[in-house]
Amino acid sequence: MKISEMISAVEADGMKPMLERLYGENAGKQKERYLRVLANAEKRLGDREAGLYSAPGRTEVGGNHTDHQLGRVLAASINLDVLAVVSPRDDLVVDYQADSFSAKPVDLHDLSVQAEEVNSTEALIRGVAAAFAKDGLNITGFDCYAESDVLPGSGVSSSAAFEILLAEIFNDLSNEGKATPEDCAVYGKYAENVYFGKASGLLDQMACSVGGFVTIDFKDAQKPVVQKISRNLEDLGYAIILTDCHESHADLSDEYSKIPAEMKSVAALFGRNVLSEVTLEEFVKAGAGVRQACGDRAFLRAYHFLNETDRVVDEVKALEDNDMKTFLSLIKESGRSSWMYLQNVIPVNATTHQSLAVGQAMSEYLLKDNGAWRVHGGGFAGTIQAFVPLAEADHYIEAMEGLFGKGSCYKLRIRDVGGIRIA
Repeated sequence: MKISEMISAVEADGMKPMLERLYGENAGKQKERYLRVLANAEKRLGDREAGLYSAPGRTEVGGNHTDHQLGRVLAASINLDVLAVVSPRDDLVVDYQADSFSAKPVDLHDLSVQAEEVNSTEALIRGVAAAFAKDGLNITGFDCYAESDVLPGSGVSSSAAFEILLAEIFNDLSNEGKATPEDCAVYGKYAENVYFGKASGLLDQMACSVGGFVTIDFKDAQKPVVQKISRNLEDLGYAIILTDCHESHADLSDEYSKIPAEMKSVAALFGRNVLSEVTLEEFVKAGAGVRQACGDRAFLRAYHFLNETDRVVDEVKALEDNDMKTFLSLIKESGRSSWMYLQNVIPVNATTHQSLAVGQAMSEYLLKDNGAWRVHGGGFAGTIQAFVPLAEADHYIEAMEGLFGKGSCYKLRIRDVGGIRIA
């Protein structure tokens, strides 16, 4: 289909069912967005034969800081996505252009790690292609124009969404969809770890790729157990609302790195590599020795992990049973544990600026027993997450934006598919 034909299809509501599936009540606004992206693509690429691809961001629901200790998580793909118009090429060059930047063309004849590409878009393009080739799959060149509304720096995994987009493009253009969503997640992680140079886990990529609610047990690092849960919170009367509390992640790398380091120091005390190999009973019995050898904060962070990874099992069961009362109670337990024991809400020595704490305090005031709230993602800065009754969503957003500024809140919808070719 030519780009002009896709524009006509969107104008005639030919893609309306898909837009409603992906974006729900925002389908009308997304129609305008699709027309803008397609028009910009036509200007950049010309009116060529092309495909239209989408890959979502994700939200962490349960399992705060558990994946790096090979514990359990609960996450979900959301209705914020990277949207790309892609036209295949006859060579092995990928020319990726976006609304705010353009990557250098990447020649896939050379799939080796390029030192000068570390921490770059080009590294991820080459890395995903290399992962496909490493698995015996085909790769191809393409021209692309993309726009994203996956919020950078907000814990919804803009980088993983990009990786899954690339994987979906390679999978569709040159492999007839042979790679599974789980495969594509692994390829994205490989690109991020080996080529981009970031030591991430698999949570982000898997949630973006599989779609819907997904729970993952990472205990076997080579073969994590992935289970999809078909639930729509809107049908249960709730919305997920993220609030950007407008605190910068800058200069927080040390805070983030100390969490897995301290947890692993406790695991090492038991002769284990990660805390998922330690039981809560073992830990409590050896509590005095843990405090002496690793310190009290490491003790508390380990205590958080050992309870949090088990809490995911209960959260999944509550979702499967449509038991929102129990589910919301567990989310609040998770939030309290992150604040009290994991201690990733307020950076060390931060006295004037404690925005995530303020956001949670306001959420408690607004929602009381009618919802739930917690730190979202890595913590210390960025966003908080709240589960809000649909009837109270507008009031909650108005109050939170009164505190943090207009446009600070994002009402999310769980999206039931991951990376996908739309047209």
